Amino acid sequence: MHTGKSLARPGAAAAARQARQAGAALLTAMLTVALVASLAAGALWQQWRSVEVEAAERARVQSLWLLTGALDWARLILREDARSGGADYLSEPWAVPLEEARLSTFLAADKKTNPDDEATASQTFLSGLITDLQSRLNIINLVESGGKVSEPSVKAFAKLFELLGLPPGELQVLVENLRLALDTSPENAAAQQAPLLPQRIDQLVWLGLSAPSLAVLRPYITLLPVRTPVNLNTASATVLSACIPSLEMGQAQRLVNTRQANHFKTLAEVTAQLGQTALPLNEAQHSVNSRFFEVQGRLRLDQAVVEERSVVQRDGLEVKTLWRDRGASVP
Repeated sequence: MHTGKSLARPGAAAAARQARQAGAALLTAMLTVALVASLAAGALWQQWRSVEVEAAERARVQSLWLLTGALDWARLILREDARSGGADYLSEPWAVPLEEARLSTFLAADKKTNPDDEATASQTFLSGLITDLQSRLNIINLVESGGKVSEPSVKAFAKLFELLGLPPGELQVLVENLRLALDTSPENAAAQQAPLLPQRIDQLVWLGLSAPSLAVLRPYITLLPVRTPVNLNTASATVLSACIPSLEMGQAQRLVNTRQANHFKTLAEVTAQLGQTALPLNEAQHSVNSRFFEVQGRLRLDQAVVEERSVVQRDGLEVKTLWRDRGASVP
């Protein structure tokens, strides 16, 4: 019996070693599988990321070209409108908004479009709008050439501030800072008194206009590189009342209703409509034509939305782009 027990012990030890070796081998195999899976997942993620980056870049380039085409289309519409001549009013083709439509509807007549482009076009939606910027009061009108404050323009803005319930003190600060920003004399530059001259409406806060006031004023003001009159065919009732001193809001609304049926071809027609109580209209402040327009384009491609705003200047048949702003968002 003693001999049998001593012979059994080596066998049990060998079995234990084999079990440990088998466990180690299993653990090694599991670690190897986990490592391979991790490497494969990492490689797959890198590949997916590369595909997503490439797709995003392709969508960005496509959006850029499509919005550029939309801007060229808007410029063509404005050029053809100039070719026909006459006053600018809100019943003309340029003033009709383009509601969101599939890009494929614009390419339907193109029989050379390949299937891949057709599939992309069917998932791409385009919308746009052209706005007459001379339907608003121009901030730059507040200061005349030579740094002199324009009294008629200040009165128009003062009336606008009153109609909108804004503090008149902000207008005084705005006018003074604008005068300093436009003053290019060496004395002003040496004194470092001049604030930066804004290039966009959002930047008017540089001149002391508060953000809440700017939000209220935004639909009624613009910032153009030169002094411009207000187009009485396209201005809102609020702007009409502000730029025509003797015009009350009720009269301004009636003027808007009248021009919907028949637009004004000359300033004389507007004067006749206003009657004898109205002050004579000034061609430097009032007009029935426009040169500056804002083109808004919106492109929806898959889940991405790209919006672009451009300001164009029309001189005769030449329509040039002054600036373009583009932004992307996710709906």
